Amino acid sequence: MTDTGVARRQSPAFLFLYALAWAGSAIAYVPFLTIWLPGRMTQLSGAADVQMLGFATFFGAIAASVGGVAFGWLSDRTRNRRGWVLTGLVLSLSLLLLVPLAPTVGTLVGFIILWQLALNMMLGPLAAWAGDVVPDAQKGLLGGLLAFSPALGAWSGALVTWPGLVPGDGRLIVIALLVAGAVLPVLLFGRPRPFPELAAPPERAADTRPERPDGRAIRMWLARLLVQIAEAALFAYLYFWFRSIDPGMHDHEKARIFGLALSLAIPIALVGGRWADRHDRPFLPLVVSAAVSAAGMIGMALATGIGMAKASYLVFGTATTVFLSLHASQTLRILPRSDRRGRDLGIFNLTNTMPSLIMPWLTISLVPGFGFDALFLLLAGLTTIAVLLLATMPRRADPALNAAPDPVRLLNTNGQAVGDNPPCPPKAK
Repeated sequence: MTDTGVARRQSPAFLFLYALAWAGSAIAYVPFLTIWLPGRMTQLSGAADVQMLGFATFFGAIAASVGGVAFGWLSDRTRNRRGWVLTGLVLSLSLLLLVPLAPTVGTLVGFIILWQLALNMMLGPLAAWAGDVVPDAQKGLLGGLLAFSPALGAWSGALVTWPGLVPGDGRLIVIALLVAGAVLPVLLFGRPRPFPELAAPPERAADTRPERPDGRAIRMWLARLLVQIAEAALFAYLYFWFRSIDPGMHDHEKARIFGLALSLAIPIALVGGRWADRHDRPFLPLVVSAAVSAAGMIGMALATGIGMAKASYLVFGTATTVFLSLHASQTLRILPRSDRRGRDLGIFNLTNTMPSLIMPWLTISLVPGFGFDALFLLLAGLTTIAVLLLATMPRRADPALNAAPDPVRLLNTNGQAVGDNPPCPPKAK
């Protein structure tokens, strides 16, 4: 018997531990890719640092794309999310500590490729685990909690770059310890309430026709891709953009502004996620946050001084973080099949990694000749397309999709499937 009336909910303790583990993944890559790697690339390649960082990002994104799909699929097949998360954690932290040993740009890129594979060995199964245990009624709340992830990643960047607090050669050691402290608790102590309807593979009739893709999933994928192209550009080149406006700006100040934007997103995402749960409007907060993100990028394109640049970035960074956090949890709503959830989320994760394949070429093509303002206007246009995709998306899946015999159907007192047309009355004799 299943519960009726009141929807069952996942324990708050597990949701907290899961959100902390997801934050650990951000701690693993945010300070490394936004602060440490650009600085190291400047040391190794000098004036060619922007181009070399683009190449490193490009090949790292390919590795992340392959790893996300492959390890998500493997966790589906083995039905062992925890084991893959733990293995990925150990390997990614080991490689993180070896990265400073790279003496050349080529060696550094090689380490980044291996590190991205290991990191996605952890991230793919971890993302699918939430789909196995968090019901739809809490997916908005889950999205709000996931907003802590980028914020903690940024706070860790501010911590390790605090003047005089952590020596330069010890930054990655501190990052590794923080990541382990965030991810291990859910693996050791996380005891989620089981939801068999979420975790059990679907039973399908023998004559079931091949599935057609849900149009909502395609729209969600495209919208996230467009927003992520903008986010990836700022993620990789925020360091250089601020430097172009104020060459004397310290690394700690960059990390502090980045962290402030992500921190402001937390209460907004929590309120938006809970509102979406209560009103059963899971996609409206995505539309609003994407629109505000586009407005922030327009402000960045028009910024001529450091004050306006900081304010515009805060608008963009806050809105984009809200969008990505809520989008991550609501994606689980439209990808319900547990037997391929890890694989499908790996495909969705391509929206996180493909922008790193696209963005370097956009940046290299536009920034040297036209400046960052042209890049930001283009990105604002792409984000506006994402707004239109989501604003016109149906709330429910098309009932015509996969219209095959359902193996389990509720019957009324006449023995007829619920939802069918009522039987015709008998003809008078």
